[in-house]
Amino acid sequence: MTEMIRDTDQVSDAAAARRGRPAMAIVPLVTAQLMITLDSTIVSVALPSIQPDVGLSDADRAWAVTAYTLAFGGLLLLGGRIGDLIGRKRALVIGVIGFALSSVLCGAAQNAVMLVGSRGLQGVFAALIAPSTLALITSTFTEPRQRTRAVGVYAATAMSGGALGLVVGGLLTDYLDWRWCMFVNIPIAAVVVLGTFRYVPNLPRHPGVNPDLPGAALVTLGLVGVIYGLGVASDYGWASGRTVGALVAGVLLLAAFGWRQSRAADPLVPLRVAKNRVGAGSFLAMMISAFCTFGMMLGMTYQLQTVSGYSPLQAGLAFVAFVGTAVLSSTQVGRRLTPRMRPGLMMAAGLLLYAVALLLIGRLTPHSSYLPDVLPPLALMGLGVGVLTVPVVGTVMSAGEPRDAGVVAAIVNTMQQVGGSVGAALLNTISISAAATYLAARPNDPAAEVGAKVHGFVVASQWSAGIALVGALVVAVAVNAPAPRAEQPTED
Repeated sequence: MTEMIRDTDQVSDAAAARRGRPAMAIVPLVTAQLMITLDSTIVSVALPSIQPDVGLSDADRAWAVTAYTLAFGGLLLLGGRIGDLIGRKRALVIGVIGFALSSVLCGAAQNAVMLVGSRGLQGVFAALIAPSTLALITSTFTEPRQRTRAVGVYAATAMSGGALGLVVGGLLTDYLDWRWCMFVNIPIAAVVVLGTFRYVPNLPRHPGVNPDLPGAALVTLGLVGVIYGLGVASDYGWASGRTVGALVAGVLLLAAFGWRQSRAADPLVPLRVAKNRVGAGSFLAMMISAFCTFGMMLGMTYQLQTVSGYSPLQAGLAFVAFVGTAVLSSTQVGRRLTPRMRPGLMMAAGLLLYAVALLLIGRLTPHSSYLPDVLPPLALMGLGVGVLTVPVVGTVMSAGEPRDAGVVAAIVNTMQQVGGSVGAALLNTISISAAATYLAARPNDPAAEVGAKVHGFVVASQWSAGIALVGALVVAVAVNAPAPRAEQPTED
């Protein structure tokens, strides 16, 4: 596979130059990002259909989602370094082909082990794709105005793709079969591979980089421990040996990862990247935004289907407001504000929009309806996507050295996946605990069960809003970079 890619690199680069349409490179790159983002949520609304087909137990069904996100988030740093080593275009094509093949295995799954294993394999290849797409976007579009627009399109795809996955998953499950939630990746992958060869330039490699495999193992296992501990706390309690043991083991492994990075010859996270105050604040903003977004999507999906009685497709379509405003905000609002505001203030403003949206969710009751109660917070959070993500991506990718483009892109995606995984696990635990407390206080109330579900979601959203507010303050202080210099309009 690598020989075929190597032989066609120079031909495709020359052809792209002759056509003189470098803007077309954005199409395969954001399509690749969309494919891997969709798969983080596309199976969620299909789980009731998947479970009896492959024999997943109630306790294990969550692994259909977390096997993907854990492998994805845990291996992203290694994937970024591999992209630097073998070339980002080559890494992208290998990752997309591998992702398509593992999607075939997943769609053909006959038992729980095959399903969960192939979902994990998808995450492995997604970890190779994600840092390559972002690094290629920022390296291909070097003119500031073009880069801002390209980053806006990327941001819309990265942050709204999860919600779009709920729509697509509901549509495919209702009208075809849950297996098409996996098979749909085959034509998407074909578009990405062909478009990459045709339009994406082959950027210089950094062959002197040696991937830190022990570091990759430490960070992956550490994240698994932390996220597993947060997830089981709702069943076993925060003081149980299983919960405490998983959390302690996860934290120790992550600490060992940090210790190794300070001593490794070729660390996954170079100290020059980790010590950059502006970059660290930007990474934190991305992590908190994903924490809030994925936690909200999981809770809102549950609210719409179990309280309001929506079908999987109806629940997915309810997120169109979020997707639409996220796309508009990222491609129009975010890029127009970028040359006019300090990036730290933009990120803080985005987190404030998240906080207000989450506080609006506090108005939900068992009798809430979509238009006055659900649409406003979804639309407001979508607006926050572009206001926050565009300056995050632009700041971290322009502040670092060219040799670190792959690892910086990997950290951005890692923060998104880890933030989303932690948000889903922790906020779900908070919701379940709040619901149990609500029920215990109303033992003879026949309507208490429905009220408890809403109450749990409301309490989790209030916690999420508080975290967003604290994050806004920290980011506004930490990210003290000036606004990019405004460029004169150019012809597109």
